[in-house]
Amino acid sequence: MADSPYLSRDDIRDLCRTPQRKRQAAFLRANGIRHYLDAHGWPVVLWSALEGKPEPKAAPAAEWNSNKAA
Repeated sequence: MADSPYLSRDDIRDLCRTPQRKRQAAFLRANGIRHYLDAHGWPVVLWSALEGKPEPKAAPAAEWNSNKAA
């Protein structure tokens, strides 16, 4: 693992066994690996997505209440 929290493009290519970004994204989706696409359509994967570390829990959203008088 490098100093970066993200896999390099070479790491993603090796993981997905294809250099094509659309096929990489399809592989990641099919295998349930969390990722997003950058501005150029390349998949971006965090190392924590592969290491099995849970994502930090977000604070629960406050319940919505209308401010309209009934």
